[in-house]
Amino acid sequence: MKRLAGLALAATMLPLGAQAGEAGDAVVAHLYAGTASAGLSAANEACSTADSEACYGLGLLTLVTTYEGLSQDLYRYGATVPSNAAFELLMGGGGGSGPAPANLQPEKLTYDALRGVFDRFLSGLDDARDAFERAGEAGDYVITIDPLKVRIDFNGDGKVDEGETLAALLSQFDDNTFPPPAPTGKTKSKTPDEPLLTTVGFDRADALWFAGYTQIVAAPIDLLLAHDFSNFYNAYLHRVFPLSGLPMGEFNTAGDLFLGAETDASIADLIAGIHTLSFPVTDQARLAGVLDRLKAITDLSRQNWDAILAETDDNRELVPSPRQTSILPGHSVSQQTVDAWMATLDTIDEVLDGKLLVPHWRFAKGVDLKAYFDTAKQTDLVLLISGSAILPYLKDGPIADAQSFAKANEAFGADWLNYVFWFN
Repeated sequence: MKRLAGLALAATMLPLGAQAGEAGDAVVAHLYAGTASAGLSAANEACSTADSEACYGLGLLTLVTTYEGLSQDLYRYGATVPSNAAFELLMGGGGGSGPAPANLQPEKLTYDALRGVFDRFLSGLDDARDAFERAGEAGDYVITIDPLKVRIDFNGDGKVDEGETLAALLSQFDDNTFPPPAPTGKTKSKTPDEPLLTTVGFDRADALWFAGYTQIVAAPIDLLLAHDFSNFYNAYLHRVFPLSGLPMGEFNTAGDLFLGAETDASIADLIAGIHTLSFPVTDQARLAGVLDRLKAITDLSRQNWDAILAETDDNRELVPSPRQTSILPGHSVSQQTVDAWMATLDTIDEVLDGKLLVPHWRFAKGVDLKAYFDTAKQTDLVLLISGSAILPYLKDGPIADAQSFAKANEAFGADWLNYVFWFN
């Protein structure tokens, strides 16, 4: 379960910073000790005095405890990665069982309890956003943190051991990516005399980056919670929570029709999952609010770049200006890159405002994305893709195409997705 919540957090912790004041030092100490929740009260009090660095610390501690809470909730209910037997079969593989849950004696899960898990996570993300936005208003601070030393109580047992650091988490995917320090203080890499430098310098611009990041994560969760997805829960999510008392949980391997009990059941559940991807909208205001979150992402990205371009230092920059050095080797940022990104944000805003329509493979008209968020009563993924459910949102007007993103295509090329994750 560490992988499900921790991997996302590991990505977010890669932008942290250098030369911290008292508030920053306290945050670093809590993150390294695995006591982020214990530092929230003091950070909140300091942030209330308009201490920008303390607000940054509050944002970081809130974000970490939010992911920690999600991880503990998923562990409590015995979450795991679903079996990929059906997918392996489609790809010509053998098809086998998915990994067993880390918690073999989970609590019983209900649909309402799962919504509660998502609601708590969403609330934490919004609290972190608020702190980060306050930290991004002003201030000349840098906090230095090695993200690989951050400790998190993934399973909620009240202990934070050596296996509950982001370094240990990431090492499960590639043992050579982040080699732990040897007893001499040197790394176990092929160049043991060269220390592994994994610190990042966090400043005001990065606070705005984090504020935008929270909304990138929050938007799809809010989209889901605006709907009733109970049929999907009943039909498929026993694959994620196999021991938590879901309706089909005891039948994960029961029955043998074609290819074996596990593979047959996996295929049947995959079909059932697709069949139930039709969610009634139960909270129209919440659905419309997702559009506000998406627009906040582009707005915060512009603010982020305004802050980046105003910087005069060069201190372990995760997202550098054309005048600064990137901590990612071979990934410098040119003015052309910045201009292309800003043009892309403008294009995305036109799409979100319904001024630039989204193409659909079946129709000459375009899809008004704003109309969907403002008026949808049902979200049926299969019918949206096939066409019949998209009819209410079709209209005449300019449709987004390759030319709409010409500057991005020229500047980013095949690496455009990497830039999206990097620039946020």
